[in-house]
Amino acid sequence: MFSKEHLSNELPVVMETLKNMRSVVLGIWVKVGSRYETPEKNGISHFLEHMFFKGTKKRSAKDIAFEIDSLGGELNAFTSRETTTFYVKVLDEYLEKGLDLLSDIFLNSTFPEEDIEKEKKIVKEEIKMVEDSPDDYVHDLFNQTIWGHTGLGQPVLGRRETIRSFKRDDLISHIRKYYGTKDIVISCSGNFEHGILINLLDKNLGDLRRGSEPERGKPPPFQNKVDVFNKDLSEAHMCLGVNGLPYSSKERYNLFALNTIFGAGVSSRLFQEIREKRGLAYSIYSFAGSYFDTGLWGVYAGVSRKKVREVLELILKEMNNLKDTVSETELQRAKNQLKGNIILGLESTSSRMNNIARQEIYYGKYISPGEIIQEIDSIKLKQVKELAEKLVKEEYFSLTVYGPVQGDDLKGIL
Repeated sequence: MFSKEHLSNELPVVMETLKNMRSVVLGIWVKVGSRYETPEKNGISHFLEHMFFKGTKKRSAKDIAFEIDSLGGELNAFTSRETTTFYVKVLDEYLEKGLDLLSDIFLNSTFPEEDIEKEKKIVKEEIKMVEDSPDDYVHDLFNQTIWGHTGLGQPVLGRRETIRSFKRDDLISHIRKYYGTKDIVISCSGNFEHGILINLLDKNLGDLRRGSEPERGKPPPFQNKVDVFNKDLSEAHMCLGVNGLPYSSKERYNLFALNTIFGAGVSSRLFQEIREKRGLAYSIYSFAGSYFDTGLWGVYAGVSRKKVREVLELILKEMNNLKDTVSETELQRAKNQLKGNIILGLESTSSRMNNIARQEIYYGKYISPGEIIQEIDSIKLKQVKELAEKLVKEEYFSLTVYGPVQGDDLKGIL
């Protein structure tokens, strides 16, 4: 059962009670990520997320680690381009202890200077790990191709030179600017007593100050261009895409269906045509990325250098043909797949906590699984074809290739 309340300081709390579960997961969502950082401080949201676990006024980093393990729980965090999230997952009987631990790191972390220097090395290793995973790294490069070196084009982890420059004052100033009640949503899912949870939250987080929301400005323009990053790899990794839809677009369900038909899953057109029929790629899929005010719809493929042009031409052909060739049978299969994914995806307290938080942040309201399924069932073939025609325009493509490829290899492809 879903409910929403505000704490005494107006902090919004979204809750979903699941009495048949034994776990409870509670998340503190801060509406700031790499998109809102200046280029000079790129990566500070993610770096700060790491630093919250380095000790508080009453607990050392070791105490925090031992305490969460003694509860058999999970205490962690993650950063995206638009949000930073801290969460704890414990058995229902340990909710009070779990919340005390989460609140302590969120409100009372001390950010010791020596740990800041140590963490810089750790984050630099994390950056190297991403760069050594070209199928991940190409997505960062793709965002950079589309949106440049600021805002959404910035990597979540930051860059080596920006990480090196961080001082304790930078962390404190970031918290003062963004970590207030106007920037935060609390989300909780699992087996808990509603009244007890609100009292605990008021006790732990009720004194949090107001803060100020990040300035979003105008939606960033989507740049149609080709970027080739030459690297001696065994495969070429590429992302090709067009301007997509914002998170709260009324056409989002049509895009989910279109994306499913095109490249999500083993029955999709791309997988069947490029992998199964022609054997040109091991990994190929399409994806939709959405943000507050914009989005992208793209394709990832990893292929040998000799096959880059052939695969790109096949992807472009499939994309351009969608508006004329999508069938009722494909749409029905996509609807069934989407509904299955949604229901299966909501079978854990963690996924439900994430779901209701994102709904509050991006839609400002709760949408039940039943309502989502109704929306999916109501998608018409005509709507999907019209969306394909609207999104897929040859002059609006963007392409990033990372691997053993030269710019001349792709001359005239777009």
